[in-house]
Amino acid sequence: MKILLIGEYSGLHNSLKDGLELNGHSVTLLGTGDGFKNFPVDILVKSTIFEIPFLKFFAKIIDKVFNVSLNDIEVGFKAYLKIKALKDFNIVQLINENSFKTTPSLEVILLKKLLKNNKNLFLLSCGVDYISVKYALENKFKYSILTPYLKNKSLLKNYRHILKYNSSKFEKLHNYIYKNIKGVISSDLDYHIPLVAKKKYLGMVPNPVNLKKLTYNFKEIKNKIIIFQGINSKNSIKKGNNYFIKAMEIIKKTYKEKVEYIEVQNLKYSDYIKSYNECHIFLDQVYAYDQGYNALEAMAKGKVVFTGAEKEWLEYYDLKENRIVINALPDVNYLVEKLSILIENPEKIKNISLNARKFIENYHSCDSVATSYEHKWLKAINYEK
Repeated sequence: MKILLIGEYSGLHNSLKDGLELNGHSVTLLGTGDGFKNFPVDILVKSTIFEIPFLKFFAKIIDKVFNVSLNDIEVGFKAYLKIKALKDFNIVQLINENSFKTTPSLEVILLKKLLKNNKNLFLLSCGVDYISVKYALENKFKYSILTPYLKNKSLLKNYRHILKYNSSKFEKLHNYIYKNIKGVISSDLDYHIPLVAKKKYLGMVPNPVNLKKLTYNFKEIKNKIIIFQGINSKNSIKKGNNYFIKAMEIIKKTYKEKVEYIEVQNLKYSDYIKSYNECHIFLDQVYAYDQGYNALEAMAKGKVVFTGAEKEWLEYYDLKENRIVINALPDVNYLVEKLSILIENPEKIKNISLNARKFIENYHSCDSVATSYEHKWLKAINYEK
């Protein structure tokens, strides 16, 4: 099949592309590169004019005064020029409901053009969207990435990029997308749970991971246990990085001879993926039921990851107990306790490391995940016929 993937901000579409190509398909990936992360894409659509210092300053003033993003308009215009030539794809998949990273009205124009030239449009729910934000705002999760905002409304500025999905403009975009897609697929339980029983929901397919690019890399513990945290400053509150920072302040004092702590911020993807090669423990996020993409890649490399692993995750994968990752919670004392157990019992680190890699091999290998996508796409298309 000839497949077009629109958007990238985690590595999911790149790994899915790898899997689909291994299965013999022709795949094109269009995206912005997602800012400083600089993810590889086949067709790059990003703002360049308004990144020039003087024009960037001008664009910020326009955005603040008139609530109009010149960056978004530039991206929308460039995307339109690119997609005019993208025709006759068997499958087109959007990374989320704002896949072109432009305004809702321009997204609709771009989607109309895509639909004119290509028949089968699918949507991924692997990041915030109208349904998942609404679900979280209604406090239906035990905790979610919106928990800090729900507890402290003064964090509004930090959550505008998420709360926009609950606006009337994005609701209209959401309705347009759902009217025109063949189906929607979720990538993990944090997005699966809000979609259960929704019309056009095709079910969950676990995130794809390219195991050839991420080799098992357990570092034998010699002098110190190395603990790593990578921070994206824009997302640090919703990831709960501050809980890890506070926990590490205690751990460093308690086990100063036994641990080394590494913290990095805002690295492009190619540098970030190498930055934690030497670590044993990887601190990911606290507000999740399931593992996101960063966690899965670290697990593939044999790191002991503190991330989402709630009972819903155990039930979905039919696991009697969790010896694969550490279920991180927004509780400093709890995190200190879990870290202390590993530091005092380093043999547990090697066991969890091996289990993590095996879990990724069993459930997240990009070629088998790609096959699951193929089955869901084709079933949805044939059902309509």
